[in-house]
Amino acid sequence: MTKKRILVLGGGFAGVDCAKKLESYFHSNYDIEITLVSDDNFLLFTPMLPQIVAGTITPRHIVMPLRALCKKARIYESVVRDIDPIQQHVTLEGTPERIGIRIHYDYLVFALGSKTNFFGLQNVEKHSFTMKTLADALSLRNRLIDMLEQAENETREELKQRLLTFVVVGGGFAGVETAGEINDFLHDALNYYHNINKVDINVIIIEALSSILPGFNKKLVEFAHSKLEKNGIKIILENAVTSFDGKNVILNKLSNPSVDIDSKNIINSHTLVWTAGVTPVEIIQNSIFKIKKGKIIVNEFLEIPNYPGVFAIGDCSQFDDEVNNKFPPTAQLAEAHAKLVAYNIKQTIENKEKKKLEYSWKGQSAIIGKHYGIAEIMGMKITGFWAWILWDKNCIFRIFS
Repeated sequence: MTKKRILVLGGGFAGVDCAKKLESYFHSNYDIEITLVSDDNFLLFTPMLPQIVAGTITPRHIVMPLRALCKKARIYESVVRDIDPIQQHVTLEGTPERIGIRIHYDYLVFALGSKTNFFGLQNVEKHSFTMKTLADALSLRNRLIDMLEQAENETREELKQRLLTFVVVGGGFAGVETAGEINDFLHDALNYYHNINKVDINVIIIEALSSILPGFNKKLVEFAHSKLEKNGIKIILENAVTSFDGKNVILNKLSNPSVDIDSKNIINSHTLVWTAGVTPVEIIQNSIFKIKKGKIIVNEFLEIPNYPGVFAIGDCSQFDDEVNNKFPPTAQLAEAHAKLVAYNIKQTIENKEKKKLEYSWKGQSAIIGKHYGIAEIMGMKITGFWAWILWDKNCIFRIFS
């Protein structure tokens, strides 16, 4: 058999799972070359980033070295600079110590994930915190401590209030879980700050939709909403952030679009955490592939039409029809994509029939504070401590599987 070169771009859930599955198919076949390109040399378990903020776990618990996960694949820690599907090669960024590298391929898998979407709000992007990387989580944790330190000895009430007000934009998984962990951390820390009272802490979630946690069962959402508010978190719905200068968060009421600028709400805060949306990375948006909603259009085999042997999976892929786009972009969907594409590449190499995507939703869960959560598993709706246990066990299983 002629030697085949498989190139996987992206070291997230989708990319790593795809590379691992390919290794299982071709572990003893030396005519198959598998290459994995990633910005980092580790896989980050992003669902547990909020726990890094709160300090309930340490970074080493959610970081797994790629070379320990992928034994056969050749790994490059680099950024993709250019993709040429006609000549079938990818060029990687160079560094001061190393020139750029060009990698040729026979099969290409896009698993480059997404980046934070600020929807053109440049001042928000400049002054806010995000929750995409390990550095983001550690930076936010340091920010919380810094605000507590400043507020402890601040005598001006207005400034103290601003220091202790923390705004989280986005009521999805990331926003709710981040707000819950921030709130728990701040209240636990009060034992060490004698001039700050419980009533001084102000954690706010802002969501543009009419409810938090879209996609969850209505009763579970109501439980989560009630529990978050009971824990002291304020939830503002149907409002969008339009500006943040590092001191003031400006909101626009979406339920009344005719409202003029003078009647907009303002929240005084030095800390805004943005979890309101994601968008594909620029290398995909600027590619020659057909794009829909910023993502590469794929067929039922997750293959890019008109480019045989080129696939897109995870957050950067999009079906042309709406039927197959009904599932949220979670780790379990990325894993399903990865396994299917690895299988279809194997089938293509062996001149066998490929398989279409057939995916069954396994359920979902979210934590809403210390030892509390909500979950939908196999038709069951679970709240409270046992939902938190399910979430925790699922994360542990996913990390070590």
